[in-house]
Amino acid sequence: MESCAAALERLCDPAHEVSAHYLIAPSGEVLQLVDEEMRAWHAGQGAWAGQDDVNSRSVGIEIANDGFSPFAAAAMDALVTLLGGVLSRWDIPAQGVIGHSDMAPGRKCDPGRRFDWRRMALEGVSVWPEAPRPQDPDEGVFAAALARFGYPDAPPEVLLDAFRQRFRPHARGALDAEDMGHAVALADRFPVDPSRASA
Repeated sequence: MESCAAALERLCDPAHEVSAHYLIAPSGEVLQLVDEEMRAWHAGQGAWAGQDDVNSRSVGIEIANDGFSPFAAAAMDALVTLLGGVLSRWDIPAQGVIGHSDMAPGRKCDPGRRFDWRRMALEGVSVWPEAPRPQDPDEGVFAAALARFGYPDAPPEVLLDAFRQRFRPHARGALDAEDMGHAVALADRFPVDPSRASA
């Protein structure tokens, strides 16, 4: 949305039937809107790690951003701190930190290609494929690897776009050897555990 104030108004308006546990302003201010123990309505229809009711098993964090601009440094700093606490309180592993585009490929596109997932991994509050080895492109193997990592079932082109939004935001074109290497590396190192929650 165009501003944090507009996002806050939307998240607090019952008519829109959407909410989140936290909203982070560009200034780094963290607004808690729903107690973590309560269910918020941030995820919508989607699935992760074989579970389709993401709202009931996750803590929702929204970051005020227009969807096109880089995320403010203060907001990213605040997110790292907030996530550290959430993961600790709820015993969520770093691979349980996902974006809406991960759990609802094709329907959701946030946090988008400008979000710094690599920094989150370096801070220990997300994951990144380490030293992936390129592999020959194979849509079936790619989809199976993403399923082992947690992605829901979706058409190949939709999965590829969602995956690249997070792990290869500047990549274009058909599935390639680097996509394959990243996907297999993630699946091998971070296979899903459906019993764990998400953030």
